[in-house]
Amino acid sequence: MSLQKLVEEKVGYLIVFTLLVISVGLLIEVVPLFGQKSVTEPAPGVKPYTALQVAGRDIYIREGCYNCHSQMIRPFRAETERYGHYSVGGESVYDHPFQWRSKRTGQDLARVGGRYSDEWHRIHLLNPRDVVPESNMPAFPWLARNTVDGATIQKHMTALRTVGVPYTDEEIANAPKDVDGKSELEAVIAYLQGLGLALKNVR
Repeated sequence: MSLQKLVEEKVGYLIVFTLLVISVGLLIEVVPLFGQKSVTEPAPGVKPYTALQVAGRDIYIREGCYNCHSQMIRPFRAETERYGHYSVGGESVYDHPFQWRSKRTGQDLARVGGRYSDEWHRIHLLNPRDVVPESNMPAFPWLARNTVDGATIQKHMTALRTVGVPYTDEEIANAPKDVDGKSELEAVIAYLQGLGLALKNVR
């Protein structure tokens, strides 16, 4: 029996060979990256998120913003002319999970930090069509009503430290105080305003 026929007729062999091919691909493409400082160490100027930014990032993920917005500028002229320097691995070393994606309905947000004012973001999140009439983004009015849970953020920062984000005991202890009385809207804005600042003026 030929190898091709064996794989086509026996599901067990198909699974084994599929796993073998995937394993070889991982060994060739992914494993070498573990030793490259450009993807394992932060790029110059990249700092861990503040407690309020961590809260904003959690809300960003909870609300599914990543379904329409990528945070990955590809190294193509059309993208770098519009958004700025292409994304590098060192920018995302503190992102767990990272937000690189290729599908976009809305604009890429990798360099959105500082591009618009806090007030612009506030209006845009509460009713996007007030600032972009043709927008199909949904409104998020409840973000202004909900407040950030400091205890949850403290636990999340502790978990992030476990996977390598260099938070100090003091930063984790002060997290509830840092987000006390802050709305979810303020948290999301703080997160967005911190995105891509390290390479913002690099071309």
